[in-house]
Amino acid sequence: MDSVARYNQERWKALAGANALFSRAKLDLDAKTARNSIAWVDFFGDLAGRDVLCLAGGGGQQSAAFALLGANVTVVDLSGEQLERDEEAARHYGLSVKTVQADMRDLSALAAGSFDIVYHPYSINFVPDCREVFKEAARVLQPEGNYHVVFANPFTMSTRQSDWNGAGYVLKWAYTAGAAITYEDQDWVYDRGTAPAIQQPIEYRHTLATIVNELVAAGFSIRQLSDNLDMHPDEQATPGSWEHYTAFAPPWLSILSRLDN
Repeated sequence: MDSVARYNQERWKALAGANALFSRAKLDLDAKTARNSIAWVDFFGDLAGRDVLCLAGGGGQQSAAFALLGANVTVVDLSGEQLERDEEAARHYGLSVKTVQADMRDLSALAAGSFDIVYHPYSINFVPDCREVFKEAARVLQPEGNYHVVFANPFTMSTRQSDWNGAGYVLKWAYTAGAAITYEDQDWVYDRGTAPAIQQPIEYRHTLATIVNELVAAGFSIRQLSDNLDMHPDEQATPGSWEHYTAFAPPWLSILSRLDN
């Protein structure tokens, strides 16, 4: 385990202990809400019997939604605490979900061509080289399998909602590929008033060119792009609020790709 993995593992252990937003298992889903919580779900079609990998996506959220829709679900995550949430959700619904503790950059525990879908929620910016992840995703997918990946909007990584200057949100750092960026967690991530201090995230900027070109190099073709993920932008909201900020600076992008034959 390298220093990047150790840092992320320690941080997510602390986040899970603080009941952070992405560590809260979804225990109130039904078939409709499960379907609504999966991006590109219509593109995937009928999920019953499909083999789905939730990559670096522990927390009992995506895995529960896919399992409720009949998929055979495997979750890979570096954090044992996050995987416990997936097991909690599976027990709650009386479903079976396989959990594997591993680094997203090394999926050697999984056989080649094992999955129809690799569903990768926000986590790829926690590692400095996305190429390693894309190659592993391509290896474990079946031909024409789908890969969904969420990543930080590289154009807005250098600004935060607190950077409102009366006219706009200020970009503070150069647009440098691979740059390590650290910042305070948003106040909605966990209750910083009651939780012990948690190490700040360290994220690495993957430029849009890097993401697209390395997906193509790994054998994927781009099918869809989204810049509006689970947000409620409102340009009339109070400047400096999350709703106002996201109306000007979408923080996340999402790509749906398909593995070529």
